[in-house]
Amino acid sequence: MSRRGWVLFTLMSVIWGVPYLMIKVAVEGGVSVPMVVFTRTAVGAVVLLPLALCALGAGGLADLVRRHWPTLAAFTVVDMVLPWGLLAHAEHRLTSSMTGLLIAVTPILAVLAGRLTGGSERIGGRRWAGLAIGFAGVAVLTAPGLRGGDARAIVEVLLTACGYALGPLLAARRLSDVPGLPMTAVCLTFATALSAGPAAATWPDAMPSGRVLAALAGLAVICTALAFVIFFALIREVGPARAVVFTYVNPAVAVLAGVVFLGEPFTPIIVSAFVLILGGSILAMSRQPAGPPAPSEVSPPVAEEPFSADRASR
Repeated sequence: MSRRGWVLFTLMSVIWGVPYLMIKVAVEGGVSVPMVVFTRTAVGAVVLLPLALCALGAGGLADLVRRHWPTLAAFTVVDMVLPWGLLAHAEHRLTSSMTGLLIAVTPILAVLAGRLTGGSERIGGRRWAGLAIGFAGVAVLTAPGLRGGDARAIVEVLLTACGYALGPLLAARRLSDVPGLPMTAVCLTFATALSAGPAAATWPDAMPSGRVLAALAGLAVICTALAFVIFFALIREVGPARAVVFTYVNPAVAVLAGVVFLGEPFTPIIVSAFVLILGGSILAMSRQPAGPPAPSEVSPPVAEEPFSADRASR
C-alpha cells in the first residue's frame, strides 16, 4: 500500500471509530434524536451534493434520482435514518464503547443476510465458525446489560447493525451501476428531508453547551461529510477489497475513545467480547480456501464491497 493509502486508511480507522463518542456527548447534552440525525445528514448533504454535481452534472444527477428514487429512498431509510436514530436513542442508556463493539457484529450479520436473501456465496466451516464465535462475543457483551435492564437499548443497537447489513445488499443488488459518491449525496439529501420535521419539533429550548455543539459539529463535518470523501478516495487508492480492512480497527478506536474521553469502564468482559466479535468477523468474512469456484461462487462484484465497508463502521 502506498503512503497515501496508509494515511487514508488511518484516517478512516479513526474517523469511523469515534461517532459513538460524539453521539453519546450530544444525547447526554440534551440534543434530541431527530436533531442528531438531521444535523448529521444536512451537513453531509451540503458538502457532498456539490461534489456529486461536479461528477455527474445537474442533468446526470436528476436522471439518477428519476431512475432509482424508490430504491434510493428505501436505502436511505434502512441504512441511514432508522439506524442513526436507533443508535442515538440507544446511547441514552449504553456506553459509547459498548455501542461501538455491538456495531462490530455488522459484517457477521451481512454474511447471514446475504445467505438468507438468496445470495449464492457458500458459507463453509470456517465462516460458520466465525459466525458462532462472533455471536458468542455478542452474548458475552450483552448478558450483563440484559440483566441490568438495558435490553431495549441493546436491541436498538443490534437493529442498527441489521440495517447496516441489509443496506449494502440492497445497494449491491439494485444500485450496482450507481457511483458511490452521488448515491451517498442523494441519500443524505433524502434523509435530511425526512428528519427535518421531527428535528424542528424537538428543537432545543436553550443553546446546547460548547462541548455538545463541538460533538455535533464533529459528527456532521468529520464523521459524515469528510469521512465519505476520504472513504471514496481510499477505495480509488487501494481498491474496495483492501479498503474494508479498516472496519476491523474501528471497534478498538470506539472502545479507546470511550475509555479515554468519557471515563467508560474497560473490563475483562469488554476485552473478551472484543476478541470474540472481531475474530468472528474476520473468519466470517474470509473466503473459502477451496479450489476453482463454481460460477455461482465467484466473489461478489466490486460495487458491493465499498458499501459493506462503509456501513459496517459507523
